[in-house]
Amino acid sequence: MLKIQRFVCNPYQENTYVVSDETQECVIIDCGTYFEDERLALVEYINGNGLKPVHLLCTHGHFDHCLGNDTAYYEFGLKPEICQKDEFLLTHIDEQAQYFIGMEYDNEVPPIGRFLDADDTISFGSHQFTVIPTPGHTPGGITFYCAEEKVAFTGDTLFQMSIGRTDFEGGDYTAMRHTLKEVIGKLPADTTIWSGHGPKTTIGAEISMNPYMR
Repeated sequence: MLKIQRFVCNPYQENTYVVSDETQECVIIDCGTYFEDERLALVEYINGNGLKPVHLLCTHGHFDHCLGNDTAYYEFGLKPEICQKDEFLLTHIDEQAQYFIGMEYDNEVPPIGRFLDADDTISFGSHQFTVIPTPGHTPGGITFYCAEEKVAFTGDTLFQMSIGRTDFEGGDYTAMRHTLKEVIGKLPADTTIWSGHGPKTTIGAEISMNPYMR
């Protein structure tokens, strides 16, 4: 059974996840830790629970989801895994941070470890995630889906009662609509959605109540 620990990080209140199972292997999803206490909390949780991080996964390349990639790299030797279509974002975290909120970010950006494509699998412990392309918020947005546990990590594609913006560079509202109706919306209704911001939700609840899913 998966254990999912959420950390709310940085000025954008971004959700960083550590997902583990009974083997103690784990993955870090969207490492947005920025302030020192956030970085320490992540490292102390992993080390304190005897976890072994084996993947650093990125749902997309926006800076608020990647500010802590250097922590995962230097503490655990993990390189970010991301869709190649979002490489242009991941490699310019400093420029994004300055443009969006005037944040100075001069930390070293770790090298990319692997480009993820449709239907790739991410293995850790006794579990697997399937990579599902979910473009719209960014061109290379992806969702990590575990059919066995009926959970999906959607980044900024789908939130509780809302969706990610499409007016940033690389955003595409038409692509987002297709993603929501023909990709995310086709997952089982009892799939739990762990979003990039805000509380968890389910596919069934969003289809029933989220106007963007209709």
